[in-house]
Amino acid sequence: MPEGISLVVYPVKDVAAAKALYRTLLGTEPYVDAPYYVGFRVGDQEIGLDPHGHQQGLTGPIGYREVEDIKESLDLLRSAGAQVQQDVRDVGGGKLIAWVKDADGNVTGLMQSP
Repeated sequence: MPEGISLVVYPVKDVAAAKALYRTLLGTEPYVDAPYYVGFRVGDQEIGLDPHGHQQGLTGPIGYREVEDIKESLDLLRSAGAQVQQDVRDVGGGKLIAWVKDADGNVTGLMQSP
């Protein structure tokens, strides 16, 4: 399992423009290019573009940490003072995500792979 933040997702309104920018910035083509998500891989890092992110309440990029048990991780973070921003949901193929907010309002994502 990767350590640290392995995925950063940017909410975007113009997917075509964002895709062109990140293709140029990262020097690679997306490995996922779907209406609901565009993903680029550079080494162990993934950069994602979410055309629905703003509608879901994202105001900026969100970093995700891979966890083995997302529900247990959410419970531990709640007990450490985090507020759940987005409860666990399946985003396809059994991949689960959730968002927590710290005391300063910073949002961090958790993800659990199938």
